[in-house]
Amino acid sequence: MSVDTGYIQNADELTGPFAAALAEGRLIVQKCNDCATAIMYPKYRCPNCFSGSLDWQQVSGAGQLQTFTILRMGAPSAFDVEPPYCIGIVKLDEGPQLMCRLHPGADGTWNSYVCDQRVSFAPADAAEVAQRPAAWFTAA
Repeated sequence: MSVDTGYIQNADELTGPFAAALAEGRLIVQKCNDCATAIMYPKYRCPNCFSGSLDWQQVSGAGQLQTFTILRMGAPSAFDVEPPYCIGIVKLDEGPQLMCRLHPGADGTWNSYVCDQRVSFAPADAAEVAQRPAAWFTAA
């Protein structure tokens, strides 16, 4: 399945599988078939052994919030329709880390998030993923 990411170069070849999995509510990362290193962000070669034999694997979606920030203004044009929003870096239990979006808490804010907190993948709806293919997380 091909997803038009709009702003990502080589979407079909390199990042297309990631965006397609997000659209299906799954989180995947690349895995090296030679050394088993889990890789994020998608690459043409394994950063550990330089093998070109890479595949995709589904991950648990569990991880630790490394850092986050709330953007209230001055956002990139692809996100300027909905400030404020929150982005963060999550280190997955499988090893790689990735930039993500964070769902607000029950109070509609991100005040309950703290660094080193456990988080889990919580897919956004298909319309959101089609517009902005990012992995969404929430407090675990």
